[in-house]
Amino acid sequence: LVTLLAVGHPRPVPPLRERHGAVLSPLVDEILRRTPLYDRHVAAGARLVPFAGWEMPVQYAGVIPEHLAVRIDAGVFDVSHMGQLHVEGPTAAALLQSTLSNDLERLGDGEAQYSLLTNERGGIVDDLIVYRLAPAHYLVVVNAGNRAAAFAWLKERELRGSEVRDASDEYGLLAVQGPAAITRLGLPAAPVFTHAMGEVDGIEVMVCRTGYTGEQGVELLCPAEEAPALWDAVLARGIVPCGLGARDTLRLEVCYPLHGNDISTETDAI
Repeated sequence: LVTLLAVGHPRPVPPLRERHGAVLSPLVDEILRRTPLYDRHVAAGARLVPFAGWEMPVQYAGVIPEHLAVRIDAGVFDVSHMGQLHVEGPTAAALLQSTLSNDLERLGDGEAQYSLLTNERGGIVDDLIVYRLAPAHYLVVVNAGNRAAAFAWLKERELRGSEVRDASDEYGLLAVQGPAAITRLGLPAAPVFTHAMGEVDGIEVMVCRTGYTGEQGVELLCPAEEAPALWDAVLARGIVPCGLGARDTLRLEVCYPLHGNDISTETDAI
């Protein structure tokens, strides 16, 4: 679908239908979830498609203009469908160090790290970013399609003195990416793979210097109920709404892997 959209030949997507209040995909008989920004996407005329169990915007004005907006100026993506797992307790670091491929001991408070959650054969359960909030508290952001698998893998391996909690439904997550992203948001410069609390137009957010486009930018984490107001504030600053189609072409351009396509439980970190 993304490839077809990128060359200007979109494949028609049958409309979603409702049954007893649940949203069903016509492509597969599955109930789709919606992010806190669903109403904003509908109002903006986004094309909505099934993705990893969610009803998500694949494009607004089009994949090409959205791709270029991120490369030239700034664009914003709703990535609230991604999973947020809290890992806490005196043995939280030991638990993550034993299950992730990167060296967690290199992280200090306020820092983040790309890593792989691997199984007993070295296969990749998910690729993720882990944020150190405090010496005994980590936030692990996982892919939407692997949220349940990543949570189960870590939960089953909890050590005495550690707790893994799925807090995904508590948050909204906006990725604001592009060379002008930080300036347009009025945020201070910060090194990549760091995070700190901040504000955007009075809305408190966790500002993460991370992303999936290869551009400068941030990912803004906020309470789910405040996500619509944050989205409105970001758009009011002249930042272009972008869908998953452009997110995919942008990551392809910089050779970032996609779990389930480029990497999986059948591939390893090497």
